[in-house]
Amino acid sequence: MIAIGDQLPAFSLKGVDGEYHTNFDYADRYAVLVLFTNNTCEVSKAYRQRVLTLEKRYEEDNLGVIRVNPSGAENNEESFEEMQRLAKEIGMEHLYVHDPEQELAKMCGATVLPEAFLFNSKRELVYRGAIDDCWENEHMVTMVYLEEAIEAALDGIEVDYPEIEAYGCKIVYK
Repeated sequence: MIAIGDQLPAFSLKGVDGEYHTNFDYADRYAVLVLFTNNTCEVSKAYRQRVLTLEKRYEEDNLGVIRVNPSGAENNEESFEEMQRLAKEIGMEHLYVHDPEQELAKMCGATVLPEAFLFNSKRELVYRGAIDDCWENEHMVTMVYLEEAIEAALDGIEVDYPEIEAYGCKIVYK
């Protein structure tokens, strides 16, 4: 499990575009968000549009976004083909990769879906945890933890609250 200040672990995972992607693909980004999520968790579903909005908002600021699905292929709804279908259906422009052996999820110490891991320009972990404080209704959100962390990382300053416990569907490790 990585801690605040640790480096982004090396990975090579297949994306919904059919290509393999590594931690070096975003070397030119000022910050990289690794978001563990999946297709079926109700909490992950609730955050889909919010994450798309965050990506668009910070695209010009050079934020890289990688969604990682650590759910095993034994679940048809989490199969690679279903990931491709979902990405196309919701117009996902950022990377969605499959981690069927759960290697990256284990290295990061992800526990729930969704859980955010934000790395600065030096690829040091500067934030891990929740996206905001109200997954059920985005209009009831009062604390935008991830957005504040992204702002700090892009500005090159320390994140005020580097760890906020994430709420979601528990990751079942093999």
